[in-house]
Amino acid sequence: MDGQIIAFTGVAAGMVAMPGADFTVVVRNALVSRRAGVACALGVVGGLLVHTALAVAGVAAVLTAVPALFRALQLLGGGYVLYLGVRTLLDLRRTRTETVVEAGAAVHPLRQGFVTNALNPKVPITFLSLLPQFVPQGSSALPGTLPLALIVVVLALVWFPAVAVLVDRLGRWLRRPRAARAVAGVTAGALTVLGVMLLAEPLLAA
Repeated sequence: MDGQIIAFTGVAAGMVAMPGADFTVVVRNALVSRRAGVACALGVVGGLLVHTALAVAGVAAVLTAVPALFRALQLLGGGYVLYLGVRTLLDLRRTRTETVVEAGAAVHPLRQGFVTNALNPKVPITFLSLLPQFVPQGSSALPGTLPLALIVVVLALVWFPAVAVLVDRLGRWLRRPRAARAVAGVTAGALTVLGVMLLAEPLLAA
């Protein structure tokens, strides 16, 4: 069992650290301030707690059993991520360079982090596909999956605030006018592309 936990922790760490919508939203808010970045990171962790509860309870299995529900959640999540990206791109056009990062990022950072993660349907599917592989045969669902799911939450609780703090420490350079505009443009573009990809998948599959 110890070997399985170590193996799972390694896989889960790679999954959590993989750049995506969560990472991009945390960076975007951390450029405003450490407080905004950490708040957004905690929002992401809050979303993961929701997915953890669903996975452990087995409710997330409904997403794989009911394709229409899964597609609806994909559309909601993709739409929200796309909204964040487009909003930042619009802010880039209508605000001064010095304030371009602040314009759209620090509005309810906790909520942004939570909604971005909670509306990502791939998170519970990842839980469902990953957890069973590391649960010993014969173990009941709750004792077998709960510790593994909590490992993911703990890793996220370490990783995303650490990203926020690191970005904040680099903020003196990143907040320079040209750097600020470049970073804001990259994060806005990343969010927009991620949103389009999340929306395209269910629409093309329909």
